[in-house]
Amino acid sequence: MKILVVVDMQNDFIDGALGTREAEKIVCRVAQKIRAAREHNEQIIFTQDTHTPDYLNTQEGTLLPVVHCVKGTDGFDLCPPIAELVDDSIIFEKSTFGSVALAKYLCKLKPDEVELVGVCTDICVISNALMIKSFLSETKIVVDSNCCAGVTPQSHENALNAMKMCQISVI
Repeated sequence: MKILVVVDMQNDFIDGALGTREAEKIVCRVAQKIRAAREHNEQIIFTQDTHTPDYLNTQEGTLLPVVHCVKGTDGFDLCPPIAELVDDSIIFEKSTFGSVALAKYLCKLKPDEVELVGVCTDICVISNALMIKSFLSETKIVVDSNCCAGVTPQSHENALNAMKMCQISVI
């Protein structure tokens, strides 16, 4: 069984508070990846970075003082081309970069392969990929570099290289 994990394709990371041109460029490719996964009857799981209005008072908020992905705001929502593809998929809301709940859920499913796409390569994609690899050491973990975007192109490449070193396949 193969599972596609779509990481944090939210408005604030695409064209909102922390959006980038690189993130805007991958939206159509991620949507195509979701459609292809659905055609192959793969399970699709989404994550959403989830913060509260007191974000600036959190440790993350003091280190990254840009309010983003506050639950109930437009910035929190998945970007429209992705949101329309959610259907009955599971969405994991996460208050930090990686989701332990997602990793534990995947352990129960025992997939042969987990593929990750989304943003930001250098923060949430790498955190989830490494966490999943830690929980499922014998499962093939894949990151599609053309369906990910980092904070900067250089940090995107750095994250891809770090994941390769940790036996995560980067395509």
